[in-house]
Amino acid sequence: MKIHKNDNVTVIAGNSRGKTGKVLKVYRDDRRVIVEGVNIIRRHSRPSQRNPQGGIVQKEAPISAANIMVICPKCSEPSRFGHKQVSDSTTGRKHMMRVCRKCEEMF
Repeated sequence: MKIHKNDNVTVIAGNSRGKTGKVLKVYRDDRRVIVEGVNIIRRHSRPSQRNPQGGIVQKEAPISAANIMVICPKCSEPSRFGHKQVSDSTTGRKHMMRVCRKCEEMF
């Protein structure tokens, strides 16, 4: 999966379409992500030591990774991105970098 934690993303499909936020958690096996402020659900919780009051708690629920697009840090638009192999000048090691398809910026 190409989406990483702390990426800024926008939702392109579903009830939360158009909202943007930061990726908080990635579930690679299920291909789902939790995005800050997107897909808010309400859970009824019993009083406990952790939450002595109990009541209704709002939190983010996972959303399918197919329904989001990463926002490019340079052009600030949702865009597709590819991968490019880059070699480190100091160590000579090669690693993959993500590249925006619109502005060719590596991130």
